[in-house]
Amino acid sequence: MTLAAILIWYVGIGVLAAIGTVTISRARFSPRVEHSFFALLLIPIAAMYLVFVAYFGDGSTPRPEAYAVVVFVVLGLLGLRFPALLVLGYGLHGGWDLAHEVRVHLGTGGARPFTDIPLAYGAFCAAYDWWMAGYFFTRRAAWRQ
Repeated sequence: MTLAAILIWYVGIGVLAAIGTVTISRARFSPRVEHSFFALLLIPIAAMYLVFVAYFGDGSTPRPEAYAVVVFVVLGLLGLRFPALLVLGYGLHGGWDLAHEVRVHLGTGGARPFTDIPLAYGAFCAAYDWWMAGYFFTRRAAWRQ
């Protein structure tokens, strides 16, 4: 019950963070700059998992995490030109976040496909990423101009 409350709390924080990000970015950036900002932001967001690999000292997961980071870097860079790939990149990253969260709480019979993450980080990030992907979907036309 406590874990459910924590996860719900962090999903709410993720949604509120996304709403704040959207509000500030629309007020401060032109559509072109906003598009570029969010495309390049996917890179450090994805790289956080390499930080967790180093912090938690999990020597069995650096390669899969590095491959995932490369995929998200490519999607972020291609997203500079193709807004639909930015929607895809944030959507997939939300799934990657959620997969980490599920693995941490449900376990995986000895297999360690993912590195550990802080409690509820995956729930927060999945909510943020999916909210942002939805926002990007609505901004595609403005970003193409």
